[in-house]
Amino acid sequence: MIYSLAEYLRQPLKIGGKSIDTRLVLAPMSFLGHIAFRELVSRYGGYGLLFSEMCSAKAIPHENLFVSPYFRWRDEERSRLICQIFGAEPRIMAEAARRIENEGLFGIDINLGCSNTAICRRNCGAALLKNPDLATAIVAAVRAAVSCPVTVKYRTGWKDDPHPAVNLAIRFEEAGADALTFHPRVAPDRRSRPPKSAYIGLVKQAVSIPVFGNGDIFDRNDGMKMITETGCDGIALGRMAIARPWIFAEFLDTLQTSRELFREAAIQLIQLLEFHFDPIRAIKRFKRFSFYFCANFRFGHALYTRIVNAVDLSEIETIIEWFFEQSPDIQSRPNMNFFK
Repeated sequence: MIYSLAEYLRQPLKIGGKSIDTRLVLAPMSFLGHIAFRELVSRYGGYGLLFSEMCSAKAIPHENLFVSPYFRWRDEERSRLICQIFGAEPRIMAEAARRIENEGLFGIDINLGCSNTAICRRNCGAALLKNPDLATAIVAAVRAAVSCPVTVKYRTGWKDDPHPAVNLAIRFEEAGADALTFHPRVAPDRRSRPPKSAYIGLVKQAVSIPVFGNGDIFDRNDGMKMITETGCDGIALGRMAIARPWIFAEFLDTLQTSRELFREAAIQLIQLLEFHFDPIRAIKRFKRFSFYFCANFRFGHALYTRIVNAVDLSEIETIIEWFFEQSPDIQSRPNMNFFK
């Protein structure tokens, strides 16, 4: 019997031929789940797996680890890092998967959930949900190419009907997927409506492989509700992990949120971005991060405006230090207007 969220999340979970020690994972997020942010998360701990930003399968065989802003990692994170790939051709996806396995990462994740217009126009991401045969063929091709874990992140589809997602879950398992991460929103819905968590339960009931629930988990109560109501095997945290990079440790009851943690995380991320990226890429990534970070505070819009108008990271660091000298009010849940 599970008595607490932390107790449940601390149970090991097998994914393919490997295991993770906690059932919390950092969801893949473009321009947010980069090497600097993952290093920040790793300093607080509590996660079972980290996911990379989505990487183009066509580019991966030719990527230079020392140059690419996306296809890169620290040696220390290889054993707990899954690289997410996107593409529309089974052969090319398989070739990318082989490169990833050769690099010694935990596994490969197939992106079937991104509803960004530019990605969907290339028949990638969520666009593949309109073609179940091709989506399944991609999973099968990647599975045949590697022996490491293969996972799939996908969403409800293009209509508010859970049955296609359930059928795809069955097909993905049959094609060799070792785990699924499911986001219960339709592809055109850019978080304008709440996710339908009951759909996660339907997906979980249809397969025997682990299913991670994803969508609108902002605190431990939300996490416990998702697990008890859907039966999912774990939780994938996205936006909330950006807003509070220590959220994994907090869910495991090893760390409590404080005003100093916010200041510390922002300053550390500035330093990590300066280390891992050139100045232009570094400031762009901090500004993207700040959209979610500023949602934590009353009058966070004013802080966000100052940050996005800053010309370099040195100026942003000065703004951050000034802001916390004012002892800002922290909201128990982030401002949802930021999170849309």
